[in-house]
Amino acid sequence: MALKTKLNYSPNFNSKKRILKNIKFIIFHYTGMKKESEAIRRLTDIQSEVSCHYLIKNNGEIVSLVPDLYIAWHAGKSSWKKFKSLNKNSIGIEISNPGHEFNYKKFSKKQIFSLLKLSKFLINKYNVNHHNILGHSDIAPERKKDPGEKFPWKYLSKNKIGFWHSLKKHELLKKRNIKINMIEKKSFYKNIFKIGYSETIPKNINKEKYFKLVTKAFQRRFRQDLVDGKIDRECLLISKNLINEKK
Repeated sequence: MALKTKLNYSPNFNSKKRILKNIKFIIFHYTGMKKESEAIRRLTDIQSEVSCHYLIKNNGEIVSLVPDLYIAWHAGKSSWKKFKSLNKNSIGIEISNPGHEFNYKKFSKKQIFSLLKLSKFLINKYNVNHHNILGHSDIAPERKKDPGEKFPWKYLSKNKIGFWHSLKKHELLKKRNIKINMIEKKSFYKNIFKIGYSETIPKNINKEKYFKLVTKAFQRRFRQDLVDGKIDRECLLISKNLINEKK
């Protein structure tokens, strides 16, 4: 299946080609800028040292900025499971959205339709495991919030893009805001680190703050209507379910 894209190449990539089998991840981002035109300028400006492989515009148009077999500069300092610096193993997709700093909004239907089409194309082409389809905040929770809690992870998972839990809303709401003890809290962290979130605490941040940020990243992905960094029985239940789903 051919993919229709508009070309607007960015100079921000490694000049050496990577081998096809090294592409294991797809990482979703939002642009996080007030205007789409500003985001495109930044992604194609050699001074910014930032890029991605694809950009999905507000109108759903897919722009190709860096060819897949080159390493684009989109993930930065990042980790997931045993992988570090995920640029070398991933394809980065930016979606035009002002982000949390500039009146974060829902992604448009046209954007999601294009995202489905592009993601399925890449998954098939590179045989990407659906557990390796992630958000920027999953791989850099201490630095990033994108694509954020308005990103339709549940809907995408129904279309075999990414993963989600199998719990019903009413089951979860019964557990919300119910406190857990220290043993259960340790169990929650053990679960999310097993899923793939990094347990390595960055040097510039203390343990307590990092654990709260990684909890928020988990919530932005799997408990999107309440992102507070507090671990309750609902979060614990979701983490357990995700571990069981992976088996």
